[in-house]
Amino acid sequence: MYLTIEETAEYLSLPEETIMSLIRNKKIRALFDGEQYMIYQDQFNNHFEKLEKYKKVVEEYYNEPIPEDFDVKDED
Repeated sequence: MYLTIEETAEYLSLPEETIMSLIRNKKIRALFDGEQYMIYQDQFNNHFEKLEKYKKVVEEYYNEPIPEDFDVKDED
């Protein structure tokens, strides 16, 4: 499915100017049909999948209990 710049900006929660900048810098692949840019939506799936995996890794890291330190000596 192809999206316009406006739809892509809404889909990615970014301003339209940022989407145009990403197209100009070739960070997003887009087709120009003579009137407007058309952006293939599925190119973002890999990004979202990696983002979800990263969120799970970070969540697991923060939920891991702090190990008890056996080298602590009571100085009292």
